[in-house]
Amino acid sequence: MVSRRQFIETAALVGGAALVTRASQADAQQHEHPPSRPPPSTLPAQKAQSTQRPADRRYRPVVTPNGAALPYRTVGGVKVFHLVAEPVQHEFAPGLKGEAWGYNGRTPGPTIEAVEGDRVRIYVTNRLPEPTTVHWHGFILPNGMEGVGGLNQRYIRPGETFRYEFTCRFPGTYMYHPHVDEMTQMGMGLQGLFIVHELRPRRRADREFAIMLSEWMIPIGARRPDPREMQEFNVLTMNSKAFPGTEPLVVRTGQHVRIRIGNLSAMHNHPIHLHGYHFKITATDGGPIPESAQWPETTALVSVGQTRDIEFVADAPGDWAMHCHFTHHVMNQMGHEGPNMIGVRADGLDQRVRPLLPGYMTMGHAGMAAMGEMGMPVPRNSIPMKGAQGKHDYIDMGGMFTVLKVRDNLTSYEDPGWYDNPPGTVARQATAVELRADGVQAPS
Repeated sequence: MVSRRQFIETAALVGGAALVTRASQADAQQHEHPPSRPPPSTLPAQKAQSTQRPADRRYRPVVTPNGAALPYRTVGGVKVFHLVAEPVQHEFAPGLKGEAWGYNGRTPGPTIEAVEGDRVRIYVTNRLPEPTTVHWHGFILPNGMEGVGGLNQRYIRPGETFRYEFTCRFPGTYMYHPHVDEMTQMGMGLQGLFIVHELRPRRRADREFAIMLSEWMIPIGARRPDPREMQEFNVLTMNSKAFPGTEPLVVRTGQHVRIRIGNLSAMHNHPIHLHGYHFKITATDGGPIPESAQWPETTALVSVGQTRDIEFVADAPGDWAMHCHFTHHVMNQMGHEGPNMIGVRADGLDQRVRPLLPGYMTMGHAGMAAMGEMGMPVPRNSIPMKGAQGKHDYIDMGGMFTVLKVRDNLTSYEDPGWYDNPPGTVARQATAVELRADGVQAPS
């Protein structure tokens, strides 16, 4: 008796083989890189610009804000990629640089893109000080390509290059990361996104973004993340950047937008909330969700090890916040330390302390709003608790925060600056006349 799962998998294998043959022939005829290109081992990661045409014209390339796409060459109908695991210098936000680990000189590693049915060959070179492997998170593939060190393969030791090869059988948003000393290697930044596009997409997105969620513990003034931390993470990132270091997501009014979100944080789930829109969750790490089963949300909970695709039509121009709704995840380093001062009566305290500590100022007793804009000195190689200057006032958030910028009549996808709100559409201070007319008692 053949089980339902065995029947589905057998059918998928047969269909996948046919797809590979057709896709491989098309690739070989239309998308072969010229012989003058360097071999895979020297192909650098290229920044994923919105204007870049993909080598494979069957899909529109995903944009990875603050990130890159991994280039490939086609050899005998197989897409060949090269990943290099190595120590990297990384800037999390202006003022905070770290000694991290990554792939091809960056964290997260460059985004890999393929099409349903593609055969891929991925070389992995280890330039770390310890052994590693790569696990293709969420893929259905041969057991020996799973990448779990010791269980499915021997370790990739320093200086070695291993070869992985498999067929991308199912479309979806996947991830890749080590499966040796995960706590250290992933905690130091070794992770990336792997997108498999549908061969026959039900609906093409006009703008498509890929975002990896991560969390780090970087002690104040230090440069090296502490991967042993289990609870107190003080740098929360999107594509390894904390606001104000995150690039905005720029789209033109009316475009169909897809945002692919993966979470390889050490310990925390992230409820990602988008302002100004209702969206539908259209795919999980298990693949696309049938349209009849999709559901509307304004917040997508992305648990550790999961991916979620969200989609919407950008029909409302403006600057719209997108962020983790755990309030501690939109704070930067300096917001995670110090005593609780809320409600402390500080009357006259500053004057009494300043003879001993010139410039002393009690902080936090009346809340922490706008403290990021006070310009107080912070230790070297650290960043204030939150924020950056916005158009109307200081943006009192940091960490896992970015901005969706929707504009009419865009000519490029460069940052268009702040949104010019139409007259009468911005909240403002009420006048005395307005308060009297509406019978509202103004505070004395």
